[in-house]
Amino acid sequence: MTNKFLDAIQSGKIIIADGATGSNLQQRGLPDGKSGEAWVLENPQAILTLAKDFIAAGAEILLTCTFGASRLHLANMGLAEETEKINRTAAKLARQAAESSGAFVAGSIGPTGQMLDPYGPLAAADAEVAFAEQARFLAAGGVDLIVIETQFDLGEATAAVRGVRSVCDLPLVCSFSYDRGTRTMMGVSPAKAARALNDSGVDLLGINCGRSLADNLAALRELQAATNLPIWFKPNVGLPITDDLGNVVYQTTPQQMADAAPTWIASGAQVIGGCCGTSPDHLKAIAAARLPAA
Repeated sequence: MTNKFLDAIQSGKIIIADGATGSNLQQRGLPDGKSGEAWVLENPQAILTLAKDFIAAGAEILLTCTFGASRLHLANMGLAEETEKINRTAAKLARQAAESSGAFVAGSIGPTGQMLDPYGPLAAADAEVAFAEQARFLAAGGVDLIVIETQFDLGEATAAVRGVRSVCDLPLVCSFSYDRGTRTMMGVSPAKAARALNDSGVDLLGINCGRSLADNLAALRELQAATNLPIWFKPNVGLPITDDLGNVVYQTTPQQMADAAPTWIASGAQVIGGCCGTSPDHLKAIAAARLPAA
């Protein structure tokens, strides 16, 4: 069966993914302590407007606002019974924003928010069930691909891959956050992630969030040397600081992201965008800096 997303990847095209969801929604009025997933139901217009702004900036992939929308994660917010509705609605909103441009819609799946055994109380089998359920709802909502993102533990990441693959054959990305430079908080390196996942059934390996642009570039180069799979790359715009007024701000400018983007491509990234702090203005600069595939 042909797949338009995988066809685009196999053609060698450099594809522009979107920017940040959470930090942009916070700047647009999402209250402290309120999740973007809650706003999928309570303020869908805000979700739709941000997605359309990313499309206008050049995004060719939109992630659904479902990073924390597994049943296990939503239970922490008292929203477990809304799991199906949140995932299906978020997919519908992203599809609505994408339909005029033909952009792909990617179902976002983040960590469960719990540590897996033996470091915490969550059994890998239970995590796998939760990931499978979320993937099933996203697929039913009409996404074009699934993105397992901001992973830090190989046990949870592989449980997520197994869960997704048990319910659908959509293109699958698995992306890690190297927030200790070139290691995740659990000490996983890009090379170790590649060794564990190269033959797991994922279609792309990735890096998202993390620390500085320099650290993320070093992680990208290590990953590129360790895998033959296409690479998904969404670095954040550096770490945030708090200004004199108490506002959380990111200091990396759109031009700095644009200046960095050609090096990301030269270092093996085929899908590029941005994570925390990446505004539509940042994304527009990244998209303008895209180089044609070799």
